[in-house]
Amino acid sequence: MVKGTFSPDARVADMSGKLVRRAVWLRQKFGTAVGLTVALLLVVSGSAAFSAAQQYEIMRADYGAGSQRTDVTATFRQVVCSQQRFRMGNSTFGFDPSPGNKKSLRVYVRGPRGQQTMQEFPESSTIDGSQYMCRGGGGYRPPPLPGPPDRGQWTIMHAAYGTERRNVDVTNRLRDLASRNTTFRMGNSTFGVDPDPGRIKTLRIYARGMSNQRRMFEFREGSTIDGSMFSGWRNGNWGRDPWNGRWNDSDYR
Repeated sequence: MVKGTFSPDARVADMSGKLVRRAVWLRQKFGTAVGLTVALLLVVSGSAAFSAAQQYEIMRADYGAGSQRTDVTATFRQVVCSQQRFRMGNSTFGFDPSPGNKKSLRVYVRGPRGQQTMQEFPESSTIDGSQYMCRGGGGYRPPPLPGPPDRGQWTIMHAAYGTERRNVDVTNRLRDLASRNTTFRMGNSTFGVDPDPGRIKTLRIYARGMSNQRRMFEFREGSTIDGSMFSGWRNGNWGRDPWNGRWNDSDYR
């Protein structure tokens, strides 16, 4: 559930009135069947145009609970421009501003006509980034991935997230993230699961080098992952062979 003070845009009422008047005119001129069909097309096209125009400019964003709130404006702007939909939580911003308390994200925005409002998202909400304008204009826009692609020295064999006692296979989810981002901040919301609640988790990536040497890369929850060290990172041609290893696999050091 998304809370906030959402003021209806004046264009909604104006557009609705115009569509109703147009539908009546079409019915009188062409008859009920044709009039309703054309009116329906007008409603669909009008709604699509309105949705495309209804984007908010992010003025400020803060995350936390009660008096323990931290400004996350820069991070939130970056996240909405790199991901169309994402689950929001501590790992999104890389810290917990109020341990033990249920937190929320407050986003102060300005609408297309200059109206200002506040949106509030409870922790773990899924946010649609396409409703916001990225800097430079436009809505959701994946940034260009920098540098020569996919030239790392390590090929990913498998990825797991969690703790030694409880962990899950996240290879497919990691492949999806890699196709859109060279770097990203990682945590429970990244993978959509908390395999061991109350404990600090890690992401373990098991990889093979150019000389067939094996290595395990470990990233603590909240870390930023840089995929440039891995071969084929963006094209996803890795991690597809059967995996028979373990969390603490002696073959990967």
